[in-house]
Amino acid sequence: MTHYRTLLFDIDDTLLDFGATEQGALRKLFESEGLAVTTELLQSYRKINQGLWAAFEAGAVTRDELFYTRFSRFFSELGKERDGVWLEHKYRSFLDEGHDMIEGAKDLITRLHGNFDLYIVTNGLSLTQHRRLTAAGLLPYFKNVFVSEDTGYQKPMKEYFDYVIERIPGFSAETALIIGDSLTADIRGGNQAGIDTCWFNPHRKANETGILPTYEITYLDELEGILETNLSKIR
Repeated sequence: MTHYRTLLFDIDDTLLDFGATEQGALRKLFESEGLAVTTELLQSYRKINQGLWAAFEAGAVTRDELFYTRFSRFFSELGKERDGVWLEHKYRSFLDEGHDMIEGAKDLITRLHGNFDLYIVTNGLSLTQHRRLTAAGLLPYFKNVFVSEDTGYQKPMKEYFDYVIERIPGFSAETALIIGDSLTADIRGGNQAGIDTCWFNPHRKANETGILPTYEITYLDELEGILETNLSKIR
């Protein structure tokens, strides 16, 4: 078994429950705009948002195009004209307040800290991600946080991981592992960078993408089974 030393964690839907945080922020935003929040309304927004995120990961749209047009597009479908930039800032203020945790995340990170070098690799906005990690009490456990906004690239781009690798002292791909929930961002990015990957798949989704992770787990504490050999050697 490979003996890992450097663990690169995604944030959203890996450590922090972005779905719960997003839903709370959207509810506040829509209600402030006089909309009654329904399942259909949330699904309509998420379809637009997910399409833009896929385009962003593929390099087809910029970060600003993603963030500053998603709400104007959503309201346009409702026949309403809205300032997408203003709505994004308003939504972001609600989102920054959320730090719902994935079950077992804090305990896992606490146990791994000290035995492994822990880093964050995430797409998104730097201020938001730092605020959420701080509010969740997770930030002190990580040696560095690499947010796409700061790097100028995003997962799964090889340039993003090149940026990360250059800034981790003594980095070795042979002893590194990426842990994340996204096949298209985390797992594909790791594969392109020559780094082993662990797909966190709590909903047991079928993998029909052709993107193959090194490992797959359903619960976060299963990661320790993968790392067990390394832990026993360190101890």
